[in-house]
Amino acid sequence: MTVKERFIAAFIESDRWKLYISGLGITLEIALFAGILGIIIGTILALMKLSTTEEGKPTIFNYIATIYIDVIRGTPSVLQLLIMWFIIMASSNNGILVASLSFGINSGAYVAEIVRGGIMAVDKGQMEAGRSLGLSKAATMRYIVLPQAVKNIIPPLGNEFITLIKETAIVGYVSLTDLTRVANQIASRTYDAFMPLIGVAVIYFVIIKLLSTFLGKLERRMRVSDHR
Repeated sequence: MTVKERFIAAFIESDRWKLYISGLGITLEIALFAGILGIIIGTILALMKLSTTEEGKPTIFNYIATIYIDVIRGTPSVLQLLIMWFIIMASSNNGILVASLSFGINSGAYVAEIVRGGIMAVDKGQMEAGRSLGLSKAATMRYIVLPQAVKNIIPPLGNEFITLIKETAIVGYVSLTDLTRVANQIASRTYDAFMPLIGVAVIYFVIIKLLSTFLGKLERRMRVSDHR
């Protein structure tokens, strides 16, 4: 077969391009829901890990967050997905929900460290200044520290979302037809793996490139106030 014929067989014949669009939709849907859940979980975990008593000792919440982060970061994401699918939510038929929860819980552990690092990068004097003005520790964190930490958090958080999009390629293990699984299915029908796999690789590359460009512009815009 010529290159043109292989391209037609992989993308045009039998309207197979629609399968790629459908697979892309599933990939982005899972990544979006998981990303939102990961930010929520990660922010809560970061604040838990930073919590201390009046004497400066770690609280029980600190220990809980540390254990959570260690367990999630210490086990493969594909194993977590399989546990979620076959054990924890075995009665569910909603694969997208299961995958979103699994990746969101996984992402939360990494986001927690990103948020914690961003908060710790803010000068300690900011917390002391807020307390001296009569604000509580929680209010100082909310109104003074966190807004300043956002600039430190956004770049690595964007990279985490990019990683999350690529990690969703393993959802084929639980029979979800994402981009990667679509490529495998079409390759099995056309007996040609080159075109489907290269095509999906190009799609991933374009998505990641667009996101990287957007994040780069957002970061530069947020850093404008740093130049005085």
